Amino acid sequence: MTLFGLEMGGQEIASLCGLLAVLALWIAALRREKRSIKWFRDWEAARKARRDAELAGEDNDRPKTGPWG
Repeated sequence: MTLFGLEMGGQEIASLCGLLAVLALWIAALRREKRSIKWFRDWEAARKARRDAELAGEDNDRPKTGPWG
C-alpha cells in the first residue's frame, strides 16, 4: 500500500491503526471526564440551593431576639 508516496507494510499499517485506536480512547476518556465535571457542578449547585432553602426556612422559625432582630 502506498500512502503519501511512501510504501507501507503490515507493521506500519498496524501501528497506524493502533495510534488511531489510542486517539479514539483518549477522546472517549476526555468526553467522560467533561461529563462527570458537568454532573458534579450541577449536583453541587442543586445541593447548595437545597441547603440555602433549608437555612432560609430555619431563619423564619427562630425567635427574633437580640440587637440585630
